[in-house]
Amino acid sequence: MNEILWKPSKKRIKTSKMFLFLNKINTKYQLNLQNYNELHLWSINNREFFWNEIWDFYEIIGSKGKKPYLSPANKLPGTNFFPNGKLNYAENMLKKNNNDTAIIFWSEDKIKTKISWYDLKNQVSAVANFLKTKDIRRGDRVAAYLPNIPETIIVMLASASIGAVFSSASPDFGVEGVIDRFGQIEPKIFITTDGYNFNGKEINITKKVKQVVDLLPSVNEIILIPLLNAEEKYLDKNVILYNDLLKKYRTSVLEFQKLDLNHPLYIMFSSGTTGKPKCIVHSTGGVLLKHLVEVGLHSNAGENKKIFYFTTCGWMMWNWLVSSLMLNSIVCLYDGSPFYPNSDILWNYAEDEKINFFGTSAKYIDALSKFKNKISKKFVLSELETIGSTGSTLVHESFDYVYNHIKKDIHLASLSGGTDIVGCFVGGNPISPVHRGEIQGPILGMDVHVFDEDGKSVINQQGELVCIKSFPTMPIEFWNDNGEKYHQAYFEKYKNVWNHGDYILKTYNGGFIMYGRSDATLNPGGVRIGTAEIYRQVDKMDQIIESLVIAQNWKNDTRLVLFVVLKDNVILDSELTKSIKNQLRTGASPRHVPSIILQAPEIPKTKSGKIVELSVRDLIHGKEIKNETALANPESLNFYRNLKI
Repeated sequence: MNEILWKPSKKRIKTSKMFLFLNKINTKYQLNLQNYNELHLWSINNREFFWNEIWDFYEIIGSKGKKPYLSPANKLPGTNFFPNGKLNYAENMLKKNNNDTAIIFWSEDKIKTKISWYDLKNQVSAVANFLKTKDIRRGDRVAAYLPNIPETIIVMLASASIGAVFSSASPDFGVEGVIDRFGQIEPKIFITTDGYNFNGKEINITKKVKQVVDLLPSVNEIILIPLLNAEEKYLDKNVILYNDLLKKYRTSVLEFQKLDLNHPLYIMFSSGTTGKPKCIVHSTGGVLLKHLVEVGLHSNAGENKKIFYFTTCGWMMWNWLVSSLMLNSIVCLYDGSPFYPNSDILWNYAEDEKINFFGTSAKYIDALSKFKNKISKKFVLSELETIGSTGSTLVHESFDYVYNHIKKDIHLASLSGGTDIVGCFVGGNPISPVHRGEIQGPILGMDVHVFDEDGKSVINQQGELVCIKSFPTMPIEFWNDNGEKYHQAYFEKYKNVWNHGDYILKTYNGGFIMYGRSDATLNPGGVRIGTAEIYRQVDKMDQIIESLVIAQNWKNDTRLVLFVVLKDNVILDSELTKSIKNQLRTGASPRHVPSIILQAPEIPKTKSGKIVELSVRDLIHGKEIKNETALANPESLNFYRNLKI
């Protein structure tokens, strides 16, 4: 069993939202649930009661409708949650209307602003009035090509208030990447900007925006939020500047359309590294219910808690973060590089703004560890309670780094889920201990198992992450799909079981260890190896910044090929090659030792920082990548293309 690195104090347990919820369940149902594992078991065995209690605990604004609250209760897919209910997501996000702070925004070291609940509601009212004036109705799509700024939240809330469907992409996407997304869903309204700040530079995107707009014939109106004060005349269609909109369409009236819980709220997109992205449609009620559990109970968000996640508007963690407003929390936004002007910038933010929940990617924590940045020597972080990590596997050594060099008394919540469910299957909880290298357990309401190839649930054995009961954020559908692609994506391998495509292990104490995507799993000599097992060992070596491993077809079998990015002035000579192989042999096993190790200038990644093993594997096998613009650094593929090994 992995050692315990942190235990919550009795005071911390008893003041957590999770503990308060557990006590409510015990009192109402005359139970004696003692810990998180027992509460989780109750939540999956009494699902209709559980989701009804979430509604009541958080006093959702809306109507549950008549029972049953789950219908049909055990169909996967196909369960409707509160099928006769009505609510509005934006209404539940805008319960406050005073001068308290609602949003804090930093853009590197250039911009620091705050928006009150009163100003937030006024701006949402104006944008909603504009949308209605332009005859935007329920189900119409509103697309935002914007950085992570307060206005992105505002236009999303305005869209949700009238029942329109919101979708977003960050401005670092290329033209093809944007069209591959928005072109499929045909938005009527397009909200964009002239540029953004990154790494100390102003990035002008006016040429890209013009190309995108010209290729979206469905767009009738454009809202332009100028951040660089570039001229708006480069656009030919109807354009209104955001500040002019606020003045012209200002109103004290903000009406919220009451909607079915399965009414579309968001269209989100898969990474699109193997073709055009899937357009994943998520429901109003599903997102609201699931995020109340994850952000509220698991992350302990609440009145005036400051919640931060380093994300762009092209990653599902943005949608997750902004749901903090439902809990009357303060959403903390950051746009720009996490390493400009130096690697302390996000911790300056956390210290100055007294952030309570600090969310980031596992790769960011790995990078800080490589920099040997001793955060705890520079910052007190007195209000910081939780560090959330997702995007890729958080290795054991990164757990050590957090507790040794960021903060000792911290709840380290490693999370795993995805855009497919705009949420998590497994994650942290504030009333249980943290074991080294482990995600603490399944999320409430999620009946998560690890299946072997025969579809049997296993413990302490690697297998597929599956969920055997329905949950609120199962997608409504894929856009323009007859259900075939939806079924292939999640239900083809195991009948009536959601198969997520992650390779994972459940420990004896109920935690989980991730080993990477199952479609990228290595299989040399018929033995399955998760890519994370190799990255964990290689990342221990100071000479190496990061790495990528693939399985290459070779002589009727496969062989492992490892690519490494090295620090400046380090070369991959025979001695370093021998050291890497020895590290893998002794730290993992002889099966983990690659046949070939090559130095690479850069590792290709998605916009959310995930390594794309499949794209590199395809290039090595002579296949072309269909959608390079889905990557954050598509130029990195040039090294791997036609590489002879």
